[in-house]
Amino acid sequence: MAIEFIGIAATQETSESGSGTPAAGRDGISAQTESGHARGPVVQPGYLRDLARAHESSGFDRVLVAHSSSSPDGFTVADQILTHTDRLGVLLAHRPGFVAPTLAARKFATLDAFHPGRVALHVITGGDDADQARDGDFTDKPTRYRRTDDFLDVVRKEWTATRPFDHDGDFYQVRGGLSAVRPQVPIPVYFGGASADAIRVGGRHADVYAFWGEPLDGIAERIREVRTAARPHSRDPRFSVSLRPILAATEAEAWERAREILRLTKERAGEARKAFNLDHSEQRGSQRLLEYAAQGEVHDKRLWTAIAKTTGAAGNSTALVGSYEQVAESLLDYVALGVSTLLIRGFSPLADARDYGTLVRLVRDQAERVAPAALEDPVVSA
Repeated sequence: MAIEFIGIAATQETSESGSGTPAAGRDGISAQTESGHARGPVVQPGYLRDLARAHESSGFDRVLVAHSSSSPDGFTVADQILTHTDRLGVLLAHRPGFVAPTLAARKFATLDAFHPGRVALHVITGGDDADQARDGDFTDKPTRYRRTDDFLDVVRKEWTATRPFDHDGDFYQVRGGLSAVRPQVPIPVYFGGASADAIRVGGRHADVYAFWGEPLDGIAERIREVRTAARPHSRDPRFSVSLRPILAATEAEAWERAREILRLTKERAGEARKAFNLDHSEQRGSQRLLEYAAQGEVHDKRLWTAIAKTTGAAGNSTALVGSYEQVAESLLDYVALGVSTLLIRGFSPLADARDYGTLVRLVRDQAERVAPAALEDPVVSA
């Protein structure tokens, strides 16, 4: 099983820790500090290019182009990344409901035509009612998941149909649909969500099901749930876990850096929530992270929940803290459960992307050595 690494794309420096914290180099010398908190224009082409090229140089397979109601247009950002790199792919987040599925399918297929095999779709149904409303969507979460189900049916038809097709769904109706541009190889569909509705829809459609960084027992539980949901549809999805490595040459130095990140995050946590009206209480994934944080600050070997607790589990917010070798070992523990995609990003995005090359190499080298045993699928569907 090949291990896929996904990083994060951004058009502007941003981080929960505000002023940023230097990524410690393997030789103990700090790498260049990157300030994270909304410094400069929202769209900085040079920063995006540098960040994408840093991920490519460090051996990442893709970068996530995230989405919110205030984000720059993801298709434009994705095209810039693909144009200014040679092999790096993009995982382009898309919320169903705002663009007709036939049009969305053609937009993805067109991007793929210019950059063959380097485009993937990340379906995010939207767990925050307030953020949905900013773009004029006032449906509730169960309705949004039913809409996503219908949306993806149409998208796949638009991608694959060689003759005009009709579609009669609860949300979308199409007559004579047919696209002149279709992917030469299937565009993979990544899917996120922790609710029962998410698992039901994702089990039907996901090529890769994405989880936030829970303890190992939680990930094993969620893999079983998704596999159970996928089985009636004859699907065998892969799995992704999102984590925030905090690295240094030694474990003690890594924890020193982690505490500084936490201090800076606490200083601006209230400011960020007020400015952006952040509320993740409706998201089951955030609830799960906060439940784990309430049980303890550190889980397993080095999964650290303090940032999640401070930010209200605003997305990918649990960290792995330790030396390069220790964090590689912890990442391989997830791989041993059946995880094949590792989405990692730092608190100093550009400096960490440059520094993560060492971690990427360690994980891949060690995975090759233990592949006959540790990479077998030990999780049996319930």
